[in-house]
Amino acid sequence: MNKWLITVAAVAAVALGLGLAPARAADADGAAAQVQKADATAQASGFKIRAVDDAWRAALPRNAEAATQAYMNRLPAEVVAKSDAYYTGGYWLQLWNLLLGLAVAVLMMSGRRAARVRDWALRVGKGPVRRDMLVGAIYVLTSSVLTLPLAVYEGWWREQAYGMSTQTLLAWLGEAALIQGFNMLLMALVVAGLYALMRRAGARWWIWGTAGGIAVLAVVIALSPVLIEPAFNTYKPVEDGPVKTAVLQMAHANGVPVDNVYVFDASRQTTRVSANVAGLFGSAAVRLNDNLLRRTSEPEIRAVMGHELGHYVMNHIAKTLAMLTLVLFAGFATVQWLLGRLLARFAAATGVSRVDDVAGLPVLVAVFSVFLALATPVNNSITRVQEAEADKFGLNLSREPHGFAEAQLRLVEYRKADPGAVEEFIFFHHPSTRHRILDAMRWREAMGTP
Repeated sequence: MNKWLITVAAVAAVALGLGLAPARAADADGAAAQVQKADATAQASGFKIRAVDDAWRAALPRNAEAATQAYMNRLPAEVVAKSDAYYTGGYWLQLWNLLLGLAVAVLMMSGRRAARVRDWALRVGKGPVRRDMLVGAIYVLTSSVLTLPLAVYEGWWREQAYGMSTQTLLAWLGEAALIQGFNMLLMALVVAGLYALMRRAGARWWIWGTAGGIAVLAVVIALSPVLIEPAFNTYKPVEDGPVKTAVLQMAHANGVPVDNVYVFDASRQTTRVSANVAGLFGSAAVRLNDNLLRRTSEPEIRAVMGHELGHYVMNHIAKTLAMLTLVLFAGFATVQWLLGRLLARFAAATGVSRVDDVAGLPVLVAVFSVFLALATPVNNSITRVQEAEADKFGLNLSREPHGFAEAQLRLVEYRKADPGAVEEFIFFHHPSTRHRILDAMRWREAMGTP
């Protein structure tokens, strides 16, 4: 189960589901073969958008709503039905993952299992810090083993069934093991830091924990493009040509400090198109995956990269960290309020009664997971608002409303195109396809472009 905090690294490792989940990219070696495989997989899945030409686009109504509907009408009914089934199935998976995580917590706490692990870790570690590191790592390992069947179903089998995975099961398991290795290291460090803070700060640990958590999350974000993502994909400069020139021109025009554009081999793992502009503390790296580079048109690439550059120019990472500080503050306050009560209530059965006892880690994670599940609309709204901002920035930068609309149709492969308002508010971390295309067509109508 790869989802993506007991400082916020545990909101990086715990809350979002104990998964660092590196961004999927695309490799340059053997890229043509991989993309052909991705194309074949996409075709086999039945994902096909009705093709049009420039004459069709030029003949679109000037009215934004009518033009949007014309784009939406290009999605065959069977494609929409499959996309809807895939995306709404993900709602149930969020619930099953939460329930399974709670079951793991009950299993680990019952029969004094967590307490026995703590005692063993103290004997081996010979000190509270090393003990807590061992407990954190063992928690991740145990959870990943117990939840492996659901993880395989969600991360590999289901992706294969919907025609989006290009990996064998063995390759997927290899990457999953590497992800869990990163998670074990992260959780070991986070747990040791968190429980040391609990022992030192006492009942006010959650206030200091919020600050420490955001700091850890910032470090993870900064290091991930350098240390984690390259472990899963190969990054190489895009060949000189119109695409590279156009992307660099847009970047330089907006003060993005880059001198190259990189392609990564996402087609090794998926048929999905994606791109990102990573960077924090003054750094930046413009990356797009090989599916996007070789399966879409230059206007689509310009539109997508204009959007991604918008995230960087508008400092969305820093703004997200600021807003997550409030979410984490509320989450840790909830944990502080409930954790002591739960541990005291079940102390006889678990052998754990103190909040600063690392053996209570499964309960802490369970409480925080429930809080995050309830906060899903808040977290999704934070992201969705920023995505809408980046959409508008990208349209003004690329001036490619049709390229943007075409790219949005491609994303229907794994995103529901036209949800209801309540559904979109609760479950969508990006604006829906209809809303994003409507924004593009409104830009077209306002600017008077063809």
